[in-house]
Amino acid sequence: MRLLLSAALTALALPALAADITTYATEDAFDDATFAVETAIVGRGLVIDYVSHTGEMLARTKDDVGGKVDIYDAADIFLFCSASLSRKVMEADPMNIAHCPYGIFVTDNGGEVMIGYRHMPDGPMQEVQSLLDSIAREASGL
Repeated sequence: MRLLLSAALTALALPALAADITTYATEDAFDDATFAVETAIVGRGLVIDYVSHTGEMLARTKDDVGGKVDIYDAADIFLFCSASLSRKVMEADPMNIAHCPYGIFVTDNGGEVMIGYRHMPDGPMQEVQSLLDSIAREASGL
C-alpha cells in the first residue's frame, strides 16, 4: 500500500516539476548559445562545476533503452554555484542545499535553440532564481 501511494504521489509531482521552468528562445546557433551561457556565468565571477552533455547521452543510449525518437539535436546543462549566495540561502534554511548546484540548460530542437532554468521555491531561493534569470536573459540576448 505504501509503495502504491508513493508511486502515485511521484507520478503526480512529475508534470508540475517539468512545467516549472523558464525558457528564452535565441537566434544563436547551439554552440554560440552555450558559449554565451558560459560567458554570462563566468562573467559574474562564478565557476562552472560541470557541463552535462545530456543531449549526447540521450542519443548514445537511445537504442540501449528502447528509445524511439531523437529528443534533441543537442542539449547541455551548465552546473555552477555562488559561494556568497549559496551561503546566504543556506543560512536562511540549511535544506536549501537541495537546490545546489544551480543549472542553466541550452537545447537545440530542429534549429530552435532555447536557454532556460528550473524555478526555485518561494522565499530566499528567489534570489537564486533572479540570478538564473539574469544569466539566461543575457545569454539569449535580451
